[in-house]
Amino acid sequence: MSTIAAISTGQAAGGIGIVRISGENALFVADRIFKSVSGIELNKLSGYRATFGKVYFDNKPIDEAVALVFRAPKSYTGEDTVEISCHGGLLVTKQVLRAALQNGAVPAEPGEFTKRAFLNGKMDLTQAESVMNIISAKSEQAKAAALNTLDGALFKKISEISLSLKRLAAQMAAWIDYPDEEIEDLTDENITNVLKSAKNELNILLSRFDAGQVIIEGVETAIIGRPNVGKSTLMNMMAGYEKSIVTSVAGTTRDIVEETVTLGNIVLRLADTAGLHETDDTVERIGVDRTKLKTGRASLILAVFDSSKELNEEDEEIFKLCEGKNAIAVINKTDLKTKINAEKINDLYKNVVYISAKEQNGMTELEKAIEKTLGTENFDTTAAVLMNERQYTCCQTAFNSLDEALDALNSGMTRDAINVNIDVAVENLDILTGEKATESVVNEIFSQFCVGK
Repeated sequence: MSTIAAISTGQAAGGIGIVRISGENALFVADRIFKSVSGIELNKLSGYRATFGKVYFDNKPIDEAVALVFRAPKSYTGEDTVEISCHGGLLVTKQVLRAALQNGAVPAEPGEFTKRAFLNGKMDLTQAESVMNIISAKSEQAKAAALNTLDGALFKKISEISLSLKRLAAQMAAWIDYPDEEIEDLTDENITNVLKSAKNELNILLSRFDAGQVIIEGVETAIIGRPNVGKSTLMNMMAGYEKSIVTSVAGTTRDIVEETVTLGNIVLRLADTAGLHETDDTVERIGVDRTKLKTGRASLILAVFDSSKELNEEDEEIFKLCEGKNAIAVINKTDLKTKINAEKINDLYKNVVYISAKEQNGMTELEKAIEKTLGTENFDTTAAVLMNERQYTCCQTAFNSLDEALDALNSGMTRDAINVNIDVAVENLDILTGEKATESVVNEIFSQFCVGK
């Protein structure tokens, strides 16, 4: 493999900038651009050693820096690696990278350092994918779940399931080849127990996926309601500052205002929408149409109602938009005299919250209602969790194959036919962990990484 280099810190000014060089010739490339004050060459250093010196480009000093040496295989990539820590200006780090590239290194592709770690057996595919989840985590629970996967929780669980199926498949293959021999424990009852146990474990993973995605990815959330019910005030209360313009004039919000907020341990991608009502105003009508479109795409709806007003036809329209969706009724303006028919709203919505956005009251209750609606209230970040759609698809296909194996067994089909379904399940579990992932799948996964990781 070629020796690669990239800037591994963010593309912004900071205290330090790190240029990572990895590959068979990493130490020699680094020696061409870095000179230690002690005069010791980096290729003479043992692993986990650092030295202070200067980085040179075209025989001119660029900056003072610290070079940290990692020897194969005890490095992140499993290859010889040098990390040069210089001052964190954009110009400086780019010059250090350019120096490395002109002295034998080639630019790293997105995620190539982590890809090499996977290819060199430093981590499985689920652990590699969790790296980006840690980087992109926006809540404590999201970070904890990703870190748990990086520690190998999902790999361990999938490997346990796969191993039990591989043992069963091996016993059945032996029986098929030598039908006159007695194969220990290979009864229909035992086969059924192994298949059902594996199915149950996979089902637990599948059932936790949606809640896990809410924790990891966040959720698209639309705040809807008729004009002047307090949608923008609610948006500002959740955001913690005045994101949306608030006035007493109905129709102040004519377009969608968006903000990402963390409520408890859930990331909400909020959309404060235009009030739903009939209008002849061209601009307002466009805003209403966009509200309906946004509501249809949202995974969570916060339907806001005015406690001080009676329900009307516009509220009835909101009821219809919420049908079949994860929706919470937010009865606002509880600081005013109550006129709303709360009984009807309680009949239509499983979760109803009473708040006064103006007085900043009801946030705790709203947070609990959101967790309950999205199924994250008791989410265990220490348990194995499927991190993305690729993993979910592999798991679902394996589950379906085991279902077919049980149906084949119960219908009296031959054991070699049953074994075909078991093999399909095992193959998909091995694809999930990366043991049998194709090159195209691996390339696609790492193409989504940032450069330098």
